[in-house]
Amino acid sequence: MSALDERVPAPAATHSTATNPTATNSAAADPVATDSAVPSPATSGSAPASVTEPAPADPARSRPGRRRSKRAIAVAAVALVGLAAVAAYAAGMIRAGSGASGPAEEPPATATITRQTLVQTMSVDGVIGHGPSRTVTNRLSGTVTWLPEGGTTIDRGGTLYRIDDLPVILFFGDLPAYRDLGPGDTGTDVAQLEQNLAALGYSGFTVDDEYTWQTAEAVRRWQRDLGLPRTGRVELGRVVFAPEPVLVEAPVAQVGGLASPGQDILSYTGTRRVVTIQVDIEDRRFVPVGTEVTVELPDGRRLAGTIEQSYAVVEIDPATGRPSTVVEAVVSFEGEAGEDLDQIAVDVSIVIGERPDVLTVPVAALVALAEGGYGIEVIEGSTSRYVAVETGLFAGGRVEIRGPGIAEGMTVVMPS
Repeated sequence: MSALDERVPAPAATHSTATNPTATNSAAADPVATDSAVPSPATSGSAPASVTEPAPADPARSRPGRRRSKRAIAVAAVALVGLAAVAAYAAGMIRAGSGASGPAEEPPATATITRQTLVQTMSVDGVIGHGPSRTVTNRLSGTVTWLPEGGTTIDRGGTLYRIDDLPVILFFGDLPAYRDLGPGDTGTDVAQLEQNLAALGYSGFTVDDEYTWQTAEAVRRWQRDLGLPRTGRVELGRVVFAPEPVLVEAPVAQVGGLASPGQDILSYTGTRRVVTIQVDIEDRRFVPVGTEVTVELPDGRRLAGTIEQSYAVVEIDPATGRPSTVVEAVVSFEGEAGEDLDQIAVDVSIVIGERPDVLTVPVAALVALAEGGYGIEVIEGSTSRYVAVETGLFAGGRVEIRGPGIAEGMTVVMPS
């Protein structure tokens, strides 16, 4: 009789159900350390942890995507159910204390060891909208003489607001304006300015990072068309840079009010439809820029998406006043969501673990062994034997297994 044949299932009394979603999800998601997702029965006797799902995010709150993320790893819940069935099976179907191979007396059900790629996902609440709200900060002194209405879309070269009846212009770019620009200046901000002038049809200069006299001539033509003084220089505050066209949310300042440097003028968002999500800070490794995700709409449609922004946000708990840090991410998606789905909650599925080409069995096929660890009952002809296995990733109701004496295509016993 081999050592493996002498392993027996643990008595049913050793089983308990653990509910520690944080520890389970973190461990199971790591492709290197996923074995820790299943606690050792030798020390605790507990089954793989379950995951609870908080209530969906309230889309009516002022900030899109304000949580909470739900660590809904679907397979973990399946694992809990499966291992509960294992406990019952160990108590009622296996002859306690009998480690010898014996006849398989009409097993309640069987399954097959298969080779496949396991993919584990995390489901997060999201909200369809136009992305995070931002504020335009004024840099000029004077009187506010015009402001756009909420809902106005402003494109490159358009007027954001007017101070002393002179326009403040929107240009595209990621670098905020931080200085006056004129002949002799060099830098990324110069290149950004020239790219916008060229895109608006002003030419006669080379688009690079040098502000030359040719650039100044193009600026004078641009200033003439806007009714600005033809100085050939761009004063700080005359241009506001944003990555894309903006959708005005609401004015902050008032027409007729005094304008001063540092004053907030209006709030805006992007014009594209995106999904905003939030995850706990410990899950930030799952939402880097460029991560591909799946967005599920309320009507059941699933759209491919990509995380295009990911940043930390400090929140204040209204009940306690204590700050906490979360990670907010903006997801762009392919396809049409429908105008009626603005500020509507959606589900975003993120892959957090993957095991290619591994042997798997249903989670419920696992048997807790008396001497510790897990095993499976393999049927061989008219007999069966218990084989110790190491567990890996849990996903989709199946679990990765490793160990000597197991192979693809073997039949294993399932509990009733």
